[in-house]
Amino acid sequence: MRLTITLHPSTTFSIEVDDSMELENLSALLEMEAMQNQLLLHNGKALTDPKASLKDLGLQNDDMVYLLDSTKQRAAAPSSAPAVAGPAAGISPQMEALRQRLLNDPALLRQVSQGQPEIEQAARSNPAEFARLVGQLEAQRQQAEEQRQREIEQLNADPFNIEAQRRIEEAIRQENVARNMELAMEHNPESFAQVTMLYINVEVNGTPVKAFVDSGAQATIMSPDCAERCGIMRLLDTRFAGIARGVGQAKILGRVHNAQMKVGSQVLLCSFTVMEGKHVDLLFGLDMLKRHQACIDLKNNALVIGDESIRFLPEHELPKMTEIDDAELAGQNTVPVAPPGGMAAAPAAPVASSSSVAQPAQTAQTDQTAQIKYPEEMVQTIMSFGVTREQAISALDAADGNPDVAASFLFP
Repeated sequence: MRLTITLHPSTTFSIEVDDSMELENLSALLEMEAMQNQLLLHNGKALTDPKASLKDLGLQNDDMVYLLDSTKQRAAAPSSAPAVAGPAAGISPQMEALRQRLLNDPALLRQVSQGQPEIEQAARSNPAEFARLVGQLEAQRQQAEEQRQREIEQLNADPFNIEAQRRIEEAIRQENVARNMELAMEHNPESFAQVTMLYINVEVNGTPVKAFVDSGAQATIMSPDCAERCGIMRLLDTRFAGIARGVGQAKILGRVHNAQMKVGSQVLLCSFTVMEGKHVDLLFGLDMLKRHQACIDLKNNALVIGDESIRFLPEHELPKMTEIDDAELAGQNTVPVAPPGGMAAAPAAPVASSSSVAQPAQTAQTDQTAQIKYPEEMVQTIMSFGVTREQAISALDAADGNPDVAASFLFP
């Protein structure tokens, strides 16, 4: 039979022995494997009869035996074992084996400490409390499973009840979602990690700036504060002012048509749309990426321009405020504002992030269409999150009429 030998505090190994082996022979074997001054414990009791066979002592296959140093323990007081993290009376071998496995697996122990810190603490210092907490969790799981089975039986009792069938369908869907998530956590755990945005170090007009590389943004955008620091605000063309509208909105102050930006060792000529409400100093958009034939190389974690690779910044070097406005991430429609002085022929600069340009004449038509497409109650529910009616309708359009997904767009 196989015995699992556990040394204080958490070292475990297995040995193959015969059940007719006497205890003194097992002790001699363990002297070579582990220690000389031995105290053997099984199910909270000290094994003291050297001539008794393992079978007579009650040992069975896959049982766990605790090996302690007899110079530090009193053989006459096996109840002292819990004080040295040994087995406690009344604790099943399976539960103690689970505790030892937890203590011997640092990754599993760290995972348990994040979700159930009291179980991790009990596993280290209190075997009886550990057994109680684990048993409590198992009881809760069994109770929930029994409740679910009772609900399924009640629903199946009336197969022609439409509401019952709808609840069965939802229960099956939730079960599939949970199973899908478990598979993802097992086989694709990196999908639950936070993705680091792509930033590079650049210089605009000689001023260092951390630029956010975003191929989903149609234009390269700079905040007014960054434009002031770089000394290019004096070149702002206000005829290209406008309003970027969508799930959110932001005011476009104008456009700087030509400025020097140093990327790596190269000096590029770039144009910037200056927009208010940006938490990012500089957003390096698709217009500049295509103009300079840049390549986002995720395999090598670099932005390649020509023959030069510019490394993306590691997470600890990213700017503190990396949050981006809804109008930038969720996509926005731009309604250009007429330039001052009645210059109706002046060019307008549409700025959008992966979306088409909306015309002012479409606003009333869009609102009327939304009233037909979406119930008023649904629109009011989205507006209750503190957004305008137009923003609520835009979110529903982007979510194909799903109010839950639309709400997630408003609060990414």
